[in-house]
Amino acid sequence: MRNVMENNSRELSSPTSRDAILATVRRNRPANAEHPGCDGPWLTFDDRLGQFSTVLKSVGGNCHVCETRPQASELLQNTVRNIDARHTASHVPEMIDATIDAATIDDPHALEHLDFAVVPGRFGVAENGAVWISDEDLRHQAICFIPQHIAVVVPYAQTAADALVDNMHQAYQRISFPGRGFGLFMSGPSKTADIEQSLVIGAHGPRSLTVVLVKS
Repeated sequence: MRNVMENNSRELSSPTSRDAILATVRRNRPANAEHPGCDGPWLTFDDRLGQFSTVLKSVGGNCHVCETRPQASELLQNTVRNIDARHTASHVPEMIDATIDAATIDDPHALEHLDFAVVPGRFGVAENGAVWISDEDLRHQAICFIPQHIAVVVPYAQTAADALVDNMHQAYQRISFPGRGFGLFMSGPSKTADIEQSLVIGAHGPRSLTVVLVKS
């Protein structure tokens, strides 16, 4: 039996067998297709805010709309109390009573015990509930990944034209990197379903994400 298996192995790995397999693949490959192009129509939504909020919730996040900055601050301060956060930081002024000034820290390892962080977001994407975060607004990239919980504050106009776009095509049109830089689209808290197809929240990053849209 072993000799038969060895002979079969040599036969499959021989140039003749390889060429035959590749020839079969070439004969059965699909015909070339024209590139569809990058011009629309793209997916759009009559209610961007409703779509954004629904998708964000479906991936484990939460969305809140606040009329004023003091209202947003009260919401986030309540969040700090509810999760019993002892170590907090904020890159958005006057949002929470932060215990750590992340803008003055040189070594990002000093943020390893951070329970809650507030960071600014540029805009959201209704299609997938993602928020664009730029390192131009942060001292350390790690603040997006190290905290146990994170909140993103996005300025929100009455028409939502500036705060939310419909799809990722529009989103990429709004971002640019004139030099070296870093940014990310964050949608929901950290999660994975690689293990036994079971969704795990907070696998390798924040356990919760709150997006706060502030109108004024």
